Amino acid sequence: MGDFLARLQLDDMVLFTADHGNDPTWTGTDHTRERVPVLCSGAGGGPIGLVAFADVAASIAVHLGIPAEGPGRSFL
Repeated sequence: MGDFLARLQLDDMVLFTADHGNDPTWTGTDHTRERVPVLCSGAGGGPIGLVAFADVAASIAVHLGIPAEGPGRSFL
């Protein structure tokens, strides 16, 4: 991972996240739409705090300079 991150260019952003949230209080096996873990490096990297999966999509849209749609809020 260190070699990969060292090759990021000034405007590059890399996000590592899950494909869904997981509510530990849910008794079933279905995926939930809770907060997701997010690691961000490069442009916009730094402490993010608690975010929803929709916030990841909104942040990618902002990074790419395209309009974000939906309920997400960018963390950039």
